[in-house]
Amino acid sequence: MNETREFDPLALSVVGHAVSMVAEEMGTLLERGALSPNIRERRDASCALFDAHGRMIAQAAHIPVHLGAMPESVRAVRECQPRAGDVYLLNDPFRGGSHLPDLTLVEAIGADDGTVIGFAAVRAHHADVGGMSPGSMPQGATELMQEGIVIPPIRVAGADGWIADVLALVLANVRTPEERRGDLEAQRAACAAGRDGWRALRARLGAARLVEACDALLDYTERRARATIRRLDGASGSARDQLEGDGVSESDIVVAVAIAAHGDCLRIDFTGTAPAVAGNVNCPLAVTRAACVFALRTMLEDDVPTNDGIARAIDLIVPHGCAINAVWPSAVAAGNVEMSQRITDTLFAAFADAGVVVPAQGQGTMNNITFGGAGWTFYETLGGGQGASMCGDGPSAVHVGMSNTRNTPIESLELAYPLRIDEYAIRRQSGGGGKHRGGDGVVRRYRVLEPCTVTLLTERRRHAPAGAYGGFPGQPGRNLLNGVPIPAKCRMLLQPGDVVTVETPGGGGWGQAAG
Repeated sequence: MNETREFDPLALSVVGHAVSMVAEEMGTLLERGALSPNIRERRDASCALFDAHGRMIAQAAHIPVHLGAMPESVRAVRECQPRAGDVYLLNDPFRGGSHLPDLTLVEAIGADDGTVIGFAAVRAHHADVGGMSPGSMPQGATELMQEGIVIPPIRVAGADGWIADVLALVLANVRTPEERRGDLEAQRAACAAGRDGWRALRARLGAARLVEACDALLDYTERRARATIRRLDGASGSARDQLEGDGVSESDIVVAVAIAAHGDCLRIDFTGTAPAVAGNVNCPLAVTRAACVFALRTMLEDDVPTNDGIARAIDLIVPHGCAINAVWPSAVAAGNVEMSQRITDTLFAAFADAGVVVPAQGQGTMNNITFGGAGWTFYETLGGGQGASMCGDGPSAVHVGMSNTRNTPIESLELAYPLRIDEYAIRRQSGGGGKHRGGDGVVRRYRVLEPCTVTLLTERRRHAPAGAYGGFPGQPGRNLLNGVPIPAKCRMLLQPGDVVTVETPGGGGWGQAAG
């Protein structure tokens, strides 16, 4: 840990909130400017600011799986030696991305003399980036290239605007080019807002003082993270959990972890996790690191800034080539959304084994559903039950773990796509019982109005979310087509009038009920 620069607590808090608010403003501009409901309404996007060294200084309160992995994106761009004003685009999971639908724009922020003084980054999930099925979340994909266009870090815009040939190449490989263009424009505008905010902060503080502030914020967060770990010194625990197949095979895929607090360092060892599988539930190391940072962050006080200082306190061991440290050309579309959830569940179970009081398991899935037809694609994730805790019942109908999106409003969905929602309701009594009940899942019933495909990538359909400290498990989820159960991971052709129903899992209960 570097020696903390001389910032009194009040001054450091002011600077920390100032940087965070710039990131929040980026997010507000992105949401208002995006074309797709997935970004505009569901807010499936994240914004962050980085210093000249590529260290994340602040993030908006967006999506954990995006934000924890974005430092890899900025590092990949820095290796390209960008000039001030350059904007890079990437989605390659093995070059700083997470999965292909997450398109990341990174702008190199320049001072008046052309020196790069920071980076503004925006990651957004696009409803289609090509590949073997509409929506680019294909069930059954066995290699990365089947999932969509793969974009290494590439300069896509500069001070004079978009590089037309590069943008044309990207848009030629997607099913909905105009919507993609609009969302990319919104991302670029959000990066520009981050650039302007960073420059304004530098002008106010002075160049040297901003550098000192970045160091001080990172050091402060690291110090708080290490202090939390120090209180656990000597504690250790382990856990195993599993995904319910990879879309190719129904066999469970083991995630294993052992944690140990040594002094002020948290060692997280995933030895024993299954090797990479044929289907697309694998994930790159950046996603695994994001889950670890998230798990530790939940144990810190709310006033601790969220930045790269948290990762400094973690010693991460992940076997090369396993399902959570996959290598090219492994398929990874579902790893970002489903494997990340299972990593988080397993980490919290290991903390519980180490004596840390944690909530019961939440729904443990993002319930990914994608529809696509001639000229349109629609993607969303669905909330479910959060696990109960020692403090009270779990909330119902919320996104849990590595997701932090909203639902798509019915009015927006029906206006934009040939779909109708026959039912959207709380799935009553799906949360597990106990001293405190787990939150309930939801029921979402879609009626299609024209021929299309549907792709489902869901979890916790066989293995229910576990209760804690004597609480009962939540109910597992169900997927149905015209009332008939269908697999957790599947792709099907639909005709007008077909009805797809998704019933999401409830959260586990906490503690034994009285009597």
